[in-house]
This record gives sequence, structure tokens and C-alpha cells, in this order.
Amino acid sequence: MTTLTLGEIAARFGLELRGDAATEIRGVATLAEAGPGQLGFLANPRYRAQLASTRAGAIVLRAGDADAFRGAALVAPDPYVAFARIATVYERMPAAAPGAHASAVVADGARVAASASIGPHCVVDAEAEIGEGAILGAHCIIGRGCVVGAQSRLVARVTLVQDVRLGKRVLIHPGAVIGADGFGIAFAKDHWEKVPQLGGVVVGDDCEIGANTTIDRGALGDTVLEEDVRLDNQIQIAHNVFVGAHTAMAGCAAVAGSARIGRYCLIGGAAGILGHLEVADRVTVTAMSLVTHSLREPGEYSSGTPIQENRQWRRNAARFKHLDDFVRRIDAARREPES
Repeated sequence: MTTLTLGEIAARFGLELRGDAATEIRGVATLAEAGPGQLGFLANPRYRAQLASTRAGAIVLRAGDADAFRGAALVAPDPYVAFARIATVYERMPAAAPGAHASAVVADGARVAASASIGPHCVVDAEAEIGEGAILGAHCIIGRGCVVGAQSRLVARVTLVQDVRLGKRVLIHPGAVIGADGFGIAFAKDHWEKVPQLGGVVVGDDCEIGANTTIDRGALGDTVLEEDVRLDNQIQIAHNVFVGAHTAMAGCAAVAGSARIGRYCLIGGAAGILGHLEVADRVTVTAMSLVTHSLREPGEYSSGTPIQENRQWRRNAARFKHLDDFVRRIDAARREPES
């Protein structure tokens, strides 16, 4: 168990300390659940009332909130970011011994760094490369032409199908499939012809890819994620999509083929982006929205109808099909001369 004093934490992360520097912190928790010896945080004002009842040994908060709190505190400009950094100290990561497990299958010709760890029942193709300090959890498959960068970690059951190149410190969660065929088909009079997918996938440094997320390889060029892209669980990235650096997507978002998404974008849960569109830098697309045209200016965008009581929604839905008629009638009334 990791134990640090509040003074040590303040010094390590450059935070202002208010209270007893000798207070020992053995873990982290929410304001509502934290007890003595644990560090909580206040980032969202809606939880400010919990300051009066929390049992936390100390709290990370903003200066304005610290003035109203009598207990020990660490003051930060952004408490959530500070808390995230502090929490890494208490994260329990399983040890991974260098070398390959006896049940792993590492083909002759595979280039595996001596410091890499290959877990149980992994399969590494002859043309694959595993970098220094990389970790492959149980049942990972590393296919032809794939490269796993230094210090990257594939938690378990991750499949790199073909021609996938991961940068350094990439984290991929269980069940993710990267480098499968994109959905390329051409209709030939009365049947579909498969379009060969000849490209690959390039993932930049410090990216994170969630559980059961799929990223297809390009049809000709590569599907690209720049550095520090963060993908939640069950996201679909189609062939030849480009995602700019520091963009984050929430669960079940889907991006169709050849779309280009800028840097520092936020894509909400279950949002969809149609193919061949462009999304500018610093665009936020709210949850459940469908992007049907390019977004060329930064800002926040939404679509869809808000949830309503069912009977009201049914009445409104019945009127949707008449909207065009209503607009035409209003326009015609505006054009009529005044009597």
C-alpha cells in the first residue's frame, strides 16, 4: 500500500497546501465515499454541499472553495486534473515480467525486445515487432506487419490484424480490434464486389483505445490517429478516417470512412459523423448528434430532438412531416399584399 504525506503530495505536484503537512494519505476516493487517510476532490460545483459532510482526510479543490473549507486541502487551478495526476500514485498495476509466457506463440522472425512482456496464449506473427517495455496481456494477437511501440500496453484479447503501427505508450483495452478490413464494397449490377483494403492503421504516441472499439485499416492509404487521441469503449472508426491530436470520443460514437476530424475535438456518446466530411479543430459534438455536413468553424454543435413525455413527443412527431407545408404557407402569407 502506497502512503504519502500531504506535504509530499503538495511538493511532488506543485500544489498549495492548507493544513497539516504530516497528514498521511493512503488512497483516493469521491467526496461522498472518502474516509480518513483518503484524498477526495471537488471539481463540479454541484457537489460543493458535500464539503460539510465529507470524512476525507484532505480534498483537492480550487482556491475559492478552499476558503470555505476548514479541513486539510490541496489548492489547484484545475482540481480534476490535479486529482488525476495524484491518483496515478495509488494505481495498482500488475507486474509484467520480461519475456514470453510458455503458452505464447512467437513466430520465428518476430522482432521482440528483451524487455517486452508477452502474456499467456498470445500470438505474434513473424513479421511483427514488439518494442522495449511493451506489454501484451493474455490472448493478444499481433498480425503481419504490426508494430507495438515502446512502453505500450495491450491489456488482454487485443487483436492487431494487419499493418497496424502503434506509437509509444499506447494503451489498448480488452477486446479492441485494430486493422480489420474496412467496409469496402462495390455493387456490380446484381451483386456486391469486395474492394481490397490495402492500407494500414497508424496510432500516435500516448493514445488510449477503449474496450471493444474497432479501427479499420485504410482502403489505400492509412487510417490515422494522431498523438494523445482518447477513444472510449465500443467506438467504430472506419477506413481512412483521420483523427487529429488530443481529440476525445465518448462511447458508441461512429465515424464513417474518409472523415477528417480536427485537433482538440470532443465527440459525445453515440454521436455519428458521416463519411468524407471535415470537422475543424476544437469542435464539440454533443451526445447522440449526427453530423451530416462539414463543420468548418470551432464551437459546439448538436442535433436531434430532446427527450419529452411520450404523448407530447408523439404529437410533435406527427407534425414533423407537415413542417415543409407550414413553412410554404407562412412564406406565401408573407408575400400577399396588405389589404
